[in-house]
Amino acid sequence: MAIERTAHCDCGQVHITATADPYAVVMCHCRACQRRTGSPYGVGAYFQSSDCNIQGETNSYIRTGASGSDFENRFCPKCGTTVYWLTPFHPDGLGIAFGVFDGDDLPAPDRSVWESERHHWINVSTRERWLEGRTGPKVKSTE
Repeated sequence: MAIERTAHCDCGQVHITATADPYAVVMCHCRACQRRTGSPYGVGAYFQSSDCNIQGETNSYIRTGASGSDFENRFCPKCGTTVYWLTPFHPDGLGIAFGVFDGDDLPAPDRSVWESERHHWINVSTRERWLEGRTGPKVKSTE
């Protein structure tokens, strides 16, 4: 049976249909993701671009990430929901905001990044944890 996951902005103007499982689900604790989401961290599900059909008009906001690379947020011009983003760390993929998906069948995050900016009361149980980005030092395991 083919997988089909649907995601959309709050007003429904922007829709994404993904026809595969995400290749990564990432928690990001950086301050920019905290501001983007209004939450203590952002969660994105990363898919191959070729597995996604995007419909509807989006606006773009490009910021320079802590790594020095551009990070392009795509959001609905009507309701303002950030639906997905593009980053050179995933040149053939796109990150889709976890909270815009219908249903609750996405896998749990398998990676946590920018833990140097993580709020002390957030517990993380992912396999891979980095203090900064995904190229810096990893968080030492307590196991």
